[in-house]
Amino acid sequence: MKKIYFIVNPAAGYGQCLKTWKLLEEILSKKNINYLAIFTEYPGHAKEIAWQICSKSHPEESLLVAVGGDGTVHEVINGLIHFPNFNFGFIPGGTGNDFSRGFLIPSNPTEAAEMLIKISSEPGVLTDAGKITMDQEYFFINNMGVGFDALISYEVNRSKAKRILNKLSLGRLVYVYFLLKKLAGYKRGNIELEIEGKHYVFEDAWFVSVSNQPFYGGGMKIAPNASTEDGLFDITAVHKISKIKLLLVFISVFYGKHIYLKGVRTFRGKKVSIRSSIPLFVHADGEPIGQTPLTIELLPGAVRVLTKTSETKDKNLNDWGAESGL
Repeated sequence: MKKIYFIVNPAAGYGQCLKTWKLLEEILSKKNINYLAIFTEYPGHAKEIAWQICSKSHPEESLLVAVGGDGTVHEVINGLIHFPNFNFGFIPGGTGNDFSRGFLIPSNPTEAAEMLIKISSEPGVLTDAGKITMDQEYFFINNMGVGFDALISYEVNRSKAKRILNKLSLGRLVYVYFLLKKLAGYKRGNIELEIEGKHYVFEDAWFVSVSNQPFYGGGMKIAPNASTEDGLFDITAVHKISKIKLLLVFISVFYGKHIYLKGVRTFRGKKVSIRSSIPLFVHADGEPIGQTPLTIELLPGAVRVLTKTSETKDKNLNDWGAESGL
């Protein structure tokens, strides 16, 4: 069996991930799994750890596993993206865990660990990823966004309220809090998109999301038809709607029904350029990375993810959402 390198973010879920890891240790010990656990100590550390492991190990003998939230996944992906032969696994220990939703990884950490151990010797599913070019390169595997949702991500990531609400198992409310807080004073501008050479201008735009899988924001189905294996991004633009209607969009997005509302446009493509009339916040996998302008390119089959087969994923995606209450 391969040696498993666990990159553990003890701060994920505001400390809950550390409890998750204690449970996993018991499972690994009982099954006599050959592993090494490395704990992150600061933002960006998971990326550094992943790079070091991939640089010094052989993919036939090693497996990288992130234990944390979507931010941890984002960092590890950015560290291993240049090593396409390594398999990547995930055990959820954060709050949003949209990666586990999109890749049908059990939300229960012990169940995720059992599945991971069972399929650890199998080849990972070749999964698309995205490359963002700004002042430097960033990679994402869930989605990226520009505008209002990126502002909310920025505020949530630096908020003390999230820590308090997570302790009360009410972490999702922090997104609602900042959405309502920032809604009234948000300054909209025009967003210009170029998709596969075609040019679009969205006036009074709220946000644009570029998705590799359906979920973001802790369970919102922003791109209900997105697939991580089809070689295309699903792009969503929301513009020229009132503040009240935007709230309706955020409610309906949990069910993927927002795409039928007026003011919501959807596209598909491999290459996207985004510019705006005023600087707008940008996030990648929920992590703030800067401001517009930027370009995005799809990288087909760039990451080998240990998950269920594509056939099983297609069959059970809606079932997973139902089980999660989405």
